[in-house]
Amino acid sequence: MEHVVDAAPGIRLWAQEHGPADASPVLLIMGAQASGLAWPDALVDRLATRHRVIRYDHRDTGRSTHAFDTHPYPLTALAEDAVTVLDALGVARAHVVGLSLGGMLAQLLIADHPDRLLSATLLGTGALSDTPYTHPDGTRTPPHELPGPAPHILEMWSRPVEDLGVEAELERRVEHWQTIGGDAIPFAAEEIRAMERRIIAHTGHHQPNDAHARADSSGMLRTERLASTAVPTLVLSAPADPVWPPPHPQHMGQVIRGARVREIPGMGHALPPQVVAPLATAILEHTAEHPGPGAPARPAGDGSGPHAG
Repeated sequence: MEHVVDAAPGIRLWAQEHGPADASPVLLIMGAQASGLAWPDALVDRLATRHRVIRYDHRDTGRSTHAFDTHPYPLTALAEDAVTVLDALGVARAHVVGLSLGGMLAQLLIADHPDRLLSATLLGTGALSDTPYTHPDGTRTPPHELPGPAPHILEMWSRPVEDLGVEAELERRVEHWQTIGGDAIPFAAEEIRAMERRIIAHTGHHQPNDAHARADSSGMLRTERLASTAVPTLVLSAPADPVWPPPHPQHMGQVIRGARVREIPGMGHALPPQVVAPLATAILEHTAEHPGPGAPARPAGDGSGPHAG
C-alpha cells in the first residue's frame, strides 16, 4: 500500500507499507540521498512475516518532493519527517531500523521521541555523542579521532557529479554501491543495477542530487539523552564497512544506554543478498524481545518460513 504524506508546506513524502496491518510496525530509515526502495525487497518481505513494514522516501529522493534549493532544511528535519510518517499512518509506536544517515536519524528519534519507539536498530553509522570511545586496554579516543571513511571513499566523493545521461548515472550508482560495500562479499552488480533501474523509474528521472550533503548538519549531538535512554537499542557491526569502520559500532554500544552490539559477518556499507538473512534474523530477534506494553511477543526467526516473500 502506498501513501503520500504532507510533511511541511510544499513538501510531500512517499511511503509504502507491507505486511499485516495489525502487526507491530517497523519503520525503515534509509541513508543520505537514497530512496526507500534501496531497502532490499527480500529484507522487507522477511520482516513483513512478523511486522507491518514501512519504508519511505526522504525529501529530495524518490517520489518525495525535490525542492532543497527553494525549501532548504537541516538534517534534523529529516528525523521529524520520520515522526510525520508515523503520524500519517496512525502509528503510535514503532520499531525503527536506520542505515547510515538513517542510523543518525534513528538516534535523534531515540533522544527526542523515545515515546514513539518500541526499539531501535542501528547499522552503518556513528554515534551522536561526544563521549570518548574506551578501548579494551582502557585508553580513550575522542569521537572525532576515530577512523573516518577510507581514502578511496573520500576520493570517490570528491569527484564532481555531472548529468551524462541515464546509463552513465546508472553506472555511477553501481560503482558507488560497489565501493562502499567493502571487499569481504562478492559484489552483485546486476542485482544492484536492477535495483537502481527500479529507483530511477520510481523517481521519474535520473538526475543526481546532493541535497543531504548540503543540508545543515549542526545540532545533531544528543550525548546526554543517548546515555540515559530507555529505548532498547541494537547496534549491528559491519566489519567490512569502509565508511563507518569499527570501532564505531562498539562506540555506539558504549554511549547508548543498554545498547547491544551484534556483528553481521562480511557486511560493509551496503545490503547485498548475502547479508539479508542474517540481518533479518538480528532485527526480528531484537523486535521479538521488545514487543511493547500489551503486545504479545511473536516468535523470533529469520522470516524464511512458508509465508515468506
